[in-house]
Amino acid sequence: MTSPEILRYTQETGDFSRMLESIPYARFIGLACDRFGDDLIFRLPRKKENLGNPILPAIHGGVIGGFMELSAVIYLMMSQETLRMPRIVDFSLDYLRAGLNRETFAECQLTRQGNRVANVMITAWQKSRSQPIATARAHFLLDD
Repeated sequence: MTSPEILRYTQETGDFSRMLESIPYARFIGLACDRFGDDLIFRLPRKKENLGNPILPAIHGGVIGGFMELSAVIYLMMSQETLRMPRIVDFSLDYLRAGLNRETFAECQLTRQGNRVANVMITAWQKSRSQPIATARAHFLLDD
């Protein structure tokens, strides 16, 4: 299957397995996605390879950032009519607390969409949504 076929399949069926398997970094970190009605919840599993500090143990900050950025890209692709991947313009990440070696979740919210640019807010948490480990804002270019 080509990338547009995979995206179309995912949009029509809600099955993210083929899409996530086709993205090497998503496969490496173990990214998963579940749909609950119109909401998408992204999951980063507890995985030894994702650790940056084995003493705490804590997830590497780059893994958290990559997880959140990739979640925003997938979220935006699923909410668009187009079969093209949006291009990242800017990504700003705030680490709020240590991401311990536990299952981590992320949720995205489209804050603004114009003809060419979309803004997405991402929140990542572990035990409770009310205590996020990181928040991020991403700006994407939709057309060139």
